[in-house]
Amino acid sequence: MLAMFHAYPPDHNAGAEWAAHSLLRELAARGHDVDVLLSQAEAGDAAYEIDGVSVHPYRGKADPSRWMRGDGRARVIVTHLENTARASVLGELNRIPVVHLLHNTFEKSKSWLVKGSPSLVVYNTAWMKADAEAWWRIHRGDRPMPWGLTVHPPVAVSDYEATPGDRITLINLTEEKGAKVFYALAERMPRRKFLGVIGGYGHQIVREDLPNMEVVPHTPGDRMAKDVYARTRLLLAPSAYESYGRVAVEAMCSGIPVIAHPTPGLMESLGEAGTFCDRDDLDAWQAAIKRLAAPNVYRQASKAAAARAAGLDPATELDSWCTAMEGVAKRGSPR
Repeated sequence: MLAMFHAYPPDHNAGAEWAAHSLLRELAARGHDVDVLLSQAEAGDAAYEIDGVSVHPYRGKADPSRWMRGDGRARVIVTHLENTARASVLGELNRIPVVHLLHNTFEKSKSWLVKGSPSLVVYNTAWMKADAEAWWRIHRGDRPMPWGLTVHPPVAVSDYEATPGDRITLINLTEEKGAKVFYALAERMPRRKFLGVIGGYGHQIVREDLPNMEVVPHTPGDRMAKDVYARTRLLLAPSAYESYGRVAVEAMCSGIPVIAHPTPGLMESLGEAGTFCDRDDLDAWQAAIKRLAAPNVYRQASKAAAARAAGLDPATELDSWCTAMEGVAKRGSPR
C-alpha cells in the first residue's frame, strides 16, 4: 500500500498527518507493507521507518514510478490534501484504486470526489460525511457517490496521558486557531499563566511582551504529553474552523478540560465534556476560565474530559478501516 503525502511525522506534526499515520500504522501492524512517498523536498533526504511504516523522501517527479508497475506495483494508493490530484491521476493512468482521506469540507477537497473517482473516501467526522453527501446531492445527484467511511482521528490515551500542570494553553499560534483571542485573554488575566505552542503550519503570531506568557517551539508529537500537556491545566481551542480538533482530544486524555469555539468538528470531538464560547465573545471566555478555576468545578470537568477521551476508543473504527482497505487492495472496492 502506497501513501502519497506532502509531509509526515515525526518532523511534521499537524493533526492531519498524525491522523493519517494512525491509520497507516494500523495497516502495518496487521502485516501489510505500507510505504509513504513525500512530495516536499525540504522534508529531508533520508528514508526512515516509524511504527512499521516506511517513509521515502522526495527525490524527483519520477519517484512514484517504482510503485506503478512491476513486482513493486502498489495495490492501492492512499492520499490527502495537496497530493490528491496527482495521486488520483496516477491511479487512473495505472489502474490502481485510490483512497482519499478527507480532513476538511473545502470545495477543492470535495471536487476531487468527482474528478478523482476514489474507490473509498475516509471522512474524519460524521458531520463532514453529512456535509459531503449534501454537496453531492446538489452537484452530482445523478450518479452514485463514492463509498465512504467515517474514522475519527485515532488518539490512544496512553500516548498523551500526563498529570496536568498550571498553564492555560493554545497550540498553533495562528489567527485562524485563535492566537488573538489567546493573547487578549492573557492581557485581561495577568495573574494567570499562559503557554503558547508554535504550530507546524500557518503564520505564527508570537508575542514576547506579556510577563505571564511563555511561548515554546514546535513540539514533536511524541513529546506533547511531557512537554505540553504536563504543563497544561486548561486547553483553549478558539479556532475559526476545525474539522475535528485532534489536540482537544489529546488534552482530554490527561483529563484537561477544553474551552472551544463551537465548530461542528469540536462539538463532535468534545461532546458534552467541552465548554463552548463564541470566539468573538472574550467576556464569555474569561468567565469560563474563572469558573473552571474553582476546585470542585475543575474536578468535575477533568473527570468528564478523561471519560470522553476514553469513550473515543478507536478500535472498532480502525477495524472497519483495515477491512475496507483490504477490500480495495484485493478487489478494487471496499464492499
